[in-house]
Amino acid sequence: MAAVLGGDRVAVARAISLVENELPDGETLLHDLFPHTGRAYRIGITGPPGAGKSTLTNKLALHYRREGRTVGVLAVDPTSPFTGGAVLGDRVRMHDVELDAGVFIRSMASRGSLGGLSKTTAEAADVLDAAGMDLILMETVGVGQSELDIARAADTTIVVLVPESGDAVQAMKAGLMEIADVFVMNKSDRSGADQAMQALITILGLRQRTAPAPPVLATVAPEGKGVDDVADAVRVHRESLQAHGGLLQKRRERLENRITELVVGRVRKQLWTPERRALLQRGADEIIRGTRTPYDVAHELVETF
Repeated sequence: MAAVLGGDRVAVARAISLVENELPDGETLLHDLFPHTGRAYRIGITGPPGAGKSTLTNKLALHYRREGRTVGVLAVDPTSPFTGGAVLGDRVRMHDVELDAGVFIRSMASRGSLGGLSKTTAEAADVLDAAGMDLILMETVGVGQSELDIARAADTTIVVLVPESGDAVQAMKAGLMEIADVFVMNKSDRSGADQAMQALITILGLRQRTAPAPPVLATVAPEGKGVDDVADAVRVHRESLQAHGGLLQKRRERLENRITELVVGRVRKQLWTPERRALLQRGADEIIRGTRTPYDVAHELVETF
């Protein structure tokens, strides 16, 4: 643990592997590291595949390094059906910072999770937090709409869109609309970018909300254009959260969600003993014969627990 707290890169990588693979020592390590977390600011970067999330993440990390701050990057990729590992390895698009000692980049496999993150991304962020990172950038796999996971895991959520694929219309869907703290129209040098941005601004203006609408910013990530504006918008959002107690509330909700997940996971493991699986199979046979209903079997399983 001391090596992780000291920021040793090998120790941090091993710690994340323990957590990601859900090995027994991983929970013990997280338990010991947790009192040392809470300092890092967590930024989520999400949006449809091909929007340029990895390139924007790379340029944001470079921006923060120029400010002298350390950065952890967790890039979630699709899972290989053969090895269970990350397919794309988004770190290949982070060439500006991949050799920087002040940046730690880790590709994580989604492993079937539908919310854009790996099941253990939040725990891996805790490891980076304890290791002393100032900022943690969490890039989702890009599932498009089911993005609630990143909103729960991040302090500020950036939604990245592009002009030519109808993403302004996609953004009307409640999921993306409600989680975004900052909208980024990437590849804004392409045809139709101005119209797409105006359409998004109009949509945001039509929605009923108690807080100001999130900013809509134009970027050309490969050239670094607009990246400073994105970082500034994140700063403004962070300051607003801190001024009105929103940051504490977000982190409290994150803890409540984490505790719920831990409880559900432990109950699931304790519930499904060989005896109860046998009861489940017998119950399924009885349901097929028409002598019982799924509700009877579920009630019996809970009662025997």
